Amino acid sequence: MRLAANLTYQGAGELARQAERLDYDLVLAAESPRSDAVSVLGLVAGATSRIGIGSGVMQIPARPPGATALAAATLHALSGGRFRLGLGVSNPHISDGWYGVDFAHPLGRTREYVDIVRRALAGGPVRHDGPHFPLPAHGLGGAPLHLLTDLPPARLPLYLGAVGPQSLRLAGEIADGWVSGFTTPELVADSVRLLAAGRERAGRTAEDFEVIPYVAVSVADDPAEAAAGLRAHYALLLAVGGADNFYCGLARRMGFDSGIDAFQERMAAGDRAGAAAAIPLGFIDRTALLGPVGRIADRLHAWSEAGVTTLSVLASANDTDLEGRKRVLAHAAQAMEKAGLRT
Repeated sequence: MRLAANLTYQGAGELARQAERLDYDLVLAAESPRSDAVSVLGLVAGATSRIGIGSGVMQIPARPPGATALAAATLHALSGGRFRLGLGVSNPHISDGWYGVDFAHPLGRTREYVDIVRRALAGGPVRHDGPHFPLPAHGLGGAPLHLLTDLPPARLPLYLGAVGPQSLRLAGEIADGWVSGFTTPELVADSVRLLAAGRERAGRTAEDFEVIPYVAVSVADDPAEAAAGLRAHYALLLAVGGADNFYCGLARRMGFDSGIDAFQERMAAGDRAGAAAAIPLGFIDRTALLGPVGRIADRLHAWSEAGVTTLSVLASANDTDLEGRKRVLAHAAQAMEKAGLRT
């Protein structure tokens, strides 16, 4: 099992250099209300020399496929061939509220989008006759999508973010890897079976297919103390979108109804600190890696056995400064070595 690190824009270059010093395989930049991925990865491409860089993930509604293909080709060139493209449809609230894009037909839109991006990165002009991304869209065919950037000599790795059964099968069918946040080893194992079904549908095997969950890591002698440093992050994720928040639904399916009820009641009352304190410790412990390095090393085996190929450390989840996040990456590397799992 390999290691990756998730980045935000704060201290991205230094954190990426720390990951490179620790022989991490990959750094990933996600898109959120805090930052886009392309800007962060442009910085990181110039700040590092060996480590893989990837978007984890760039949001499909944020850009037409031509813009994504151009960004991918540019980042590939700037990084000397180290770039990996991760894409995802985001969620209905972000798609509509931020980008004004209807969230309907996410599977069809993803399939078309990936097809256009792949063909653009392969070179040559691209025209597309589809219901979601027709190119040219208005009959002006004089300048079809045609990248003039230095293109990848081989197929650029493309990963998809996916949650539901159909989207997981689609990721297995058309992508080279899957990225996921806020999950458990048990859910990863279930997802790997669905990804394999998609691979089979495409006549492909699981060989070289990447499975990359994002996992928060917090080190302290007491797991409850370790969890305290993650509560603000968890509260932010559980609050987006209100009562129908996906992660709240996940916690309920895992049996934490009363804790989520308390969380939502306190959020509705404007008590963010109280809401964070109400998040069940058991939920954090099952979706993160908590405690001393030895306990984390023991728990890493469950992630490996579930089918994880690269575990991405979500250092930005920790309520700490840049130096603290660099220590998180070091602790995760220590735990991986202690577990004897690192490849």
